[in-house]
Amino acid sequence: MDKETEYKEKVQEENIETENVDNESVKSEEPQTEEPQEETIEDKLALAEARVAELEKERLYKQAEFDNFRKRIVKEKAELILNGGRKVLEAMLPVIDDLERALSHAGNTETTEQTEATENSLREGLELIYRKFLKVMEAQGVTQMKTEGADFNTDFHEAVTQFPAPSEELKGKVIDCTEKGYMLNDTVLRFAKVVVGI
Repeated sequence: MDKETEYKEKVQEENIETENVDNESVKSEEPQTEEPQEETIEDKLALAEARVAELEKERLYKQAEFDNFRKRIVKEKAELILNGGRKVLEAMLPVIDDLERALSHAGNTETTEQTEATENSLREGLELIYRKFLKVMEAQGVTQMKTEGADFNTDFHEAVTQFPAPSEELKGKVIDCTEKGYMLNDTVLRFAKVVVGI
């Protein structure tokens, strides 16, 4: 035999030995798998009951969440219907103030008989418009706050200034109102600007 064939045979033997060693190491590294145990009917039933309980709990949470959502939407819708025109009504309050000023100043000037008749008819017209305007506002839920002699309450009144009370009973009470306050249903539409006795 020549050297070349001898060398080839040696290499083949070494390769065979390495493969055997590799195969043995792979076999030893493979985890010993035990045969899976069969789940009993009781185990499956317990798992199913736990899953049903979990799903029932989730359903109750979702139902409660939906009920809260529905109640909030109903409340918001009712408030929107009740106070939907709030901005428009609030914008109309200065018109009422102007009508009141016009009525208070009407007929305060010296007049002749001819102009007095004209002023009286104008005053009557203004009073009719004012009363009708107040009725329309009341129909929308706007009411005037009662302030004269009332206890000062920051939920309804805004103190413009304080003034020494003419009597002990008027201390901490509203002495004068500089701008009338209005309510829209049960909420404040505009705070009353008042003078408080000290």
